[in-house]
Amino acid sequence: MSDLAEQLDAAARDGVAIPQIVSAAGLDADAAYAVQEALIARRLARGERLVGIKLGLTSRAKMAQVGVDEVIWGRLTDAMAIADGATVDTSALIHPRIEPEVAFLLDADGNATAVAPALEIIDSRYADFKFSLADVIADNSSAAAFAIGDWKPLPDGLDNLGVLLEVDGRVVQIGSTAAILGDPRRAVTRGVRLADRVEAGWVLLAGAATAAVPLAPRSHVRAVVEGLGTVAVRAS
Repeated sequence: MSDLAEQLDAAARDGVAIPQIVSAAGLDADAAYAVQEALIARRLARGERLVGIKLGLTSRAKMAQVGVDEVIWGRLTDAMAIADGATVDTSALIHPRIEPEVAFLLDADGNATAVAPALEIIDSRYADFKFSLADVIADNSSAAAFAIGDWKPLPDGLDNLGVLLEVDGRVVQIGSTAAILGDPRRAVTRGVRLADRVEAGWVLLAGAATAAVPLAPRSHVRAVVEGLGTVAVRAS
């Protein structure tokens, strides 16, 4: 496990893709999560700290995009956080993509206390952005970076809010929060159960409302979630 985690960690730090080593080793999902844990332990040993969790493959569009059909989860660290409107260095990434999400702020019991629009940058460390379920789980569900807009009190309904993803002022994806498990609030229950540990102040990224799009250098990306507001990043 530690050898696989070391290879994935090196791929992310060097920005160089590697073969699908986890599926090649014949590991199942449970073993892949052990690799993920070892991978994150390496980041924590370098001084990063956990700030939340993310769900992946919660929409049919995303499942179809990557060719798998199971909800997965990963861990977020403070080094992955980007301020709303800030710039992300894409030269440090392999083949980054970006997607609009809904974020929740959690209390110590795993309850959502606030909600916000979010952008997640994903970046598989595998060649050609191709992987099996075990591969992507071990690779911390392709987590790379995230930005969160302004927090708002939880509204009465989140199950069918319109979502737009804009690149350089042009709408490139249109979706609905219904794509996230039918209602993104379900992601809170699912994510807390999968992670089996949360802390007050942690963020939960509920999953993408649309398919991800490539994040090109010098682009400006904005997500608009009906009733929740906007969040944006720039790519260098």
